[in-house]
Amino acid sequence: MVSWFDLVYKSALMITCEKLALSFGGRKLFEDVTLKFVPGNCYGVIGANGAGKSTFLNVLSGVIAPTLGSVSITPRERIATLKQDHFIFDNEEVLRTVMMGHTELMQVIKDRETIYAKDDFTEEDGDKASDLETRFTDLDGWEADSNAAILLSGLGISTGLHTKKMRELADQDKVKVLLAQAIFGKPDILLLDEPTNHLDIEAIEWLEDFIMSFEKTVIVVSHDRHFLNTVCTHMVDIDFGKIGLFTGNYDFWYESSQLAQKMLEDKNKKTEEKVQDLKAFITRFSANKSKSRQATSRRKLLEKLTLDDIRPSSRKYPFFGFKPNREPGDQILKVNQISKSVDGALLFKNASLLVDKGNRICVVSDNEIAVSTFYQIIANELKPDTGDFSWGVTTSQAFLPKDNAHYFTDKTMALIDWMRDFSEEKTETFIRGFLGRFLFSGDDAQKKVTVLSGGEKVRCMFGKIILTGANILLLDGPTNHLDLESITALNNALIRFPGVILFSCHDHEFNQSLANRVIEINENGITDFRMTYDDYLAQKKKNKNSK
Repeated sequence: MVSWFDLVYKSALMITCEKLALSFGGRKLFEDVTLKFVPGNCYGVIGANGAGKSTFLNVLSGVIAPTLGSVSITPRERIATLKQDHFIFDNEEVLRTVMMGHTELMQVIKDRETIYAKDDFTEEDGDKASDLETRFTDLDGWEADSNAAILLSGLGISTGLHTKKMRELADQDKVKVLLAQAIFGKPDILLLDEPTNHLDIEAIEWLEDFIMSFEKTVIVVSHDRHFLNTVCTHMVDIDFGKIGLFTGNYDFWYESSQLAQKMLEDKNKKTEEKVQDLKAFITRFSANKSKSRQATSRRKLLEKLTLDDIRPSSRKYPFFGFKPNREPGDQILKVNQISKSVDGALLFKNASLLVDKGNRICVVSDNEIAVSTFYQIIANELKPDTGDFSWGVTTSQAFLPKDNAHYFTDKTMALIDWMRDFSEEKTETFIRGFLGRFLFSGDDAQKKVTVLSGGEKVRCMFGKIILTGANILLLDGPTNHLDLESITALNNALIRFPGVILFSCHDHEFNQSLANRVIEINENGITDFRMTYDDYLAQKKKNKNSK
């Protein structure tokens, strides 16, 4: 029977920010933040690169003290965080590393081991041991090993690795162990900073299912839109020094901010018409076929929204305007029996492919070097060991490499001069205007290219590609280093692009929205799937389960 106290206590669980502010070296990240995070919800933290998303999580967890204000947590609640240092536990056993996520349980285990190792066991020790046993039981200590093993197995860490030292694991497996550590022991508040980084599709799906069935509070930073759309009930938007809380997942936040901006600009539209627009918009997003707890909770929240609850965002989006100089003909690309080895390691052999007009091909592989090498070959940057390929005479190709460092080595070159080198129109007015489309304004044009951030370099590379007017795009890791705003803008632009695209990306939403064909590259060549990305994943899962 649930007591009155338990009901009151459960309903009161929360983490609260009161008039929170944080500044670094005179730079104000955010101020006057008053928010409440309650159980049963998943909050996705979004904002441009450098806005302070990870820092905000560190303030919530107590790692960083705020400049002003406070963070309070209901007494007895336990916060768990995803560790970012992949080497800190290198000397620990994998299973024990997971259990170290519950510090109180580990302390009880350590105290038990110490007291039972004593030679002169006193009556006082017996009383202490009795208390430790009670606490050990309350903390599910007897099931700790099996619970940790279940988490590891769910994330794809095989039983044979559970007793290994962390230093013996591959980097991607270390990430999974640290994720298992964060969620071990049923924490009350779960803070996850980029939890899907380096995870494979199966592990991401497992994590999504875990969060959707998690009854406590989750606060997550992620650039993965599919993940945010699947698990989140609310978005926490860090924007120009303010932090706002909005109902719905990422897509709802993005489209509602666009709707609010449109309503703001349409001054002649009557309030009643705007209300009807909002109702239609909410109905479309509320009609989610998913049976998950998150979708049900989100639907109920959306149905309560009013016009005042949606606001335009002041966030700026780069403009990726891909306009091919000519339409490609029917003959696009023929790859004939190409093979390639690097440093004695075979990447692929006898790979053949016929690319057709209208194809948007997602290129996947367990070996990312194989993918990048394949792109370099068809972009004429590398020679295959055997075989050949040919492009149609009406095609023109533009290549975005995963590693763009060699484009930005001149320490004396300003950004405006770098972009001018790729443009037929050389005037300062044109180049500055063009850079402005990619959010480089004013003095940004005079930045030295060697000091640009990873995201800025990728935006520059897309500017270079757009200036070519190519009708075939070869994109190796197009979303790498980009923030959510840039990823969203790029995704929308590529959906409108009338040419052919071959691309490789870890962003699920990006892949599903673009691909009408998926090819797998492996040592034996190319396996072709003429289907969408989600259908490809479903086919792979079906094949795996049938074995």
